[in-house]
Amino acid sequence: MTASTEHSSPLSQDDVVRKARTLVEAGAWIRQFRDRHVVIKLGGSALEEEDSVRSFLTDVIFMETVGVKPILVHGGGKSINKAVAAEGIEPRFVRGRRYTDEQTLEIAARVLAGEICEHLVDEIRSQGGRAVGLNHLTQPVLNGEPLLMTDENGEQIDLGRVGHVTGINRDVLLATCRSDTIPILPSIALDSEGGKLNVNADTAAAAVAQHLRAEKLIFVSDVPGIFLDRNDPSTLQSHLNAEQCRDLIKKGIIDSGMIPKVEASLDALAAGVKKVHLIDARIPHSLMLEIYSNRGIGTEIVL
Repeated sequence: MTASTEHSSPLSQDDVVRKARTLVEAGAWIRQFRDRHVVIKLGGSALEEEDSVRSFLTDVIFMETVGVKPILVHGGGKSINKAVAAEGIEPRFVRGRRYTDEQTLEIAARVLAGEICEHLVDEIRSQGGRAVGLNHLTQPVLNGEPLLMTDENGEQIDLGRVGHVTGINRDVLLATCRSDTIPILPSIALDSEGGKLNVNADTAAAAVAQHLRAEKLIFVSDVPGIFLDRNDPSTLQSHLNAEQCRDLIKKGIIDSGMIPKVEASLDALAAGVKKVHLIDARIPHSLMLEIYSNRGIGTEIVL
């Protein structure tokens, strides 16, 4: 008998029954989502908190173990900002949007693919899972083109090397999933000439989900979901449809950085993704609670 076994407290019968009921409840969801693709976007301050990342990746490994095909897409804005500042580069904005020059792009690509992606891969492997980074340094998956935007006067806004995802290397992605390996994609795409583009991780994840017609698209950040009043936790909305989301945007309740996330969600739903979830990585095992229990913990959005 090991020391840890000697000093562990025995479970009461009620505890054992409660755990068994939890497993039975999870079993129904496990059967439903077996062999289905689930695209998960990790971002926000959640990437900065090691314990949250570790717990989140434990959940991702569990999902893969019970038959789901998770695909992880990540950003890293705060880490990029720190690296850019360390190089003494002053941020440049064009009509309120960040401009990405070649030097900034190289820093972003290094941080996303060379640092954050590799860290996530290493953490999954350290927990006994299988993962591989798919990016411009290994095997590119995200194809893109420059993001063209116009201002209120119809004039084109030049954002430099900012792009959006127009396609994916579907064969590579599906083959990776079939090999029981978790693909991890940083938000860097390649254009038709092989040039790198800095893309928004929310819209990149939504594009991957659309092209795969994924079962679910899950946004994991430091935000629990959508609130009617962000100062009142009781107003967290557990379920919204597309029409309700558009109405909340129109009323200004969904605003700021949540707007592109929700708009990307609606695009994904319109393209065939069945459900979108917004959850908080800081809540231990929030991913499993949202997917494998009868009562979720964040906000789910349906068409």
